[in-house]
Amino acid sequence: MIKVSVMYPNAQGVSFDHDYYKTTHMPLVKSKMGKALHHYTVDKGLAGGAGDAPAFVAMGHLLVDSVEAFQAAFGPHAQEIMADIPNYTNASPVIVISEVTVEKG
Repeated sequence: MIKVSVMYPNAQGVSFDHDYYKTTHMPLVKSKMGKALHHYTVDKGLAGGAGDAPAFVAMGHLLVDSVEAFQAAFGPHAQEIMADIPNYTNASPVIVISEVTVEKG
């Protein structure tokens, strides 16, 4: 299992519409990726260490079987999904793909 984390850095002048992201953008991603996307989570940055501002204003995490499965499901829709970004933020996302080594309930 892999996790694709799309993180939006917090910086002066960054705007982010959390409601649009969670009610419109992420459901768009799910609808385009279909069954390849097992589930997703959305995080809203609240604070950093020692009460500092959060490093990221928001993060979306996609759980998929493999990098290949992600590429096959996301790739054909990448242009449409990426074109939606200006509808909720002026930040440039940072993307990290990681292997999930422990998942417990």
